[in-house]
Amino acid sequence: MKVIETCAEMAALCAAAQRPLGLVPTMGALHDGHLSLVRQARADNETLAASIFVNPSQFGPNEDFAKYPRSFERDLQLLEEEGADLVFAPPPEEVYPEGFDTWIEPGSVAEGMEGEARPGHFRGVATVVAKLFTITRPDRAYFGQKDGQQVAVIRKMNADLNLGVEVVTMPTMREPDGLALSSRNAYLTPDEREAAPAVYRALCAAEDVWRRGERDAGRIRRAAHNILGRETLVDAVDYVGIVDAETMRPLATTPEDRPVMIAVAVRVGAVRLIDNLVLE
Repeated sequence: MKVIETCAEMAALCAAAQRPLGLVPTMGALHDGHLSLVRQARADNETLAASIFVNPSQFGPNEDFAKYPRSFERDLQLLEEEGADLVFAPPPEEVYPEGFDTWIEPGSVAEGMEGEARPGHFRGVATVVAKLFTITRPDRAYFGQKDGQQVAVIRKMNADLNLGVEVVTMPTMREPDGLALSSRNAYLTPDEREAAPAVYRALCAAEDVWRRGERDAGRIRRAAHNILGRETLVDAVDYVGIVDAETMRPLATTPEDRPVMIAVAVRVGAVRLIDNLVLE
């Protein structure tokens, strides 16, 4: 396994690598959710590349960039155990050199939910992923469904800019009690960790209402809010979104012929948790 810090060397090694090449972009602090992507990429491709880069441009001024969990040596060990060939781990100044001033501005797919709650977040995500795609030229890139709106933004960018990457979405990995795996779960206190599965219970309650025939988005949303409202350690509900799973367009009534995403973002103590389910 080679660890590369410069864009030029990573581009050269990927250009010379056996094809197909699969890319797993990460911000490090790897958990089993990341590793499920790595394992699928290893199974699908001749060359497996991963990136470890805590992207400063997707963090807002009051967010946790400085405190974001970092475990670089452990991450490298895990990637080597999973058979990674190339790991791109650049410093921020390599990705955003002095004078950098070109950004990807995603459209309506990025406007609601996370886009509204975290202004500028998806501009940073889209820009860094576009850079990773152009540096590595992967045949496939792997992302987790937990960040459902992020996947939609990346799919739209990839299609609109003719980047030619097959974007593979893998199922959300969960703890036995339903909590979606996330690097930020490490911030939860024991009491908060006990309360956090309320997010998944809320999604399941909304899904259950939908499966019993309810199509009014307001009533489906209310089923999720009812669960979240009972958990005293859920300090705030940023949103419960009922949206088209591809366009992220808010829905008043769920259609029969298109997948629907129920997405939730809450704050438990100092930790912001997001999760979603896709209904088909």
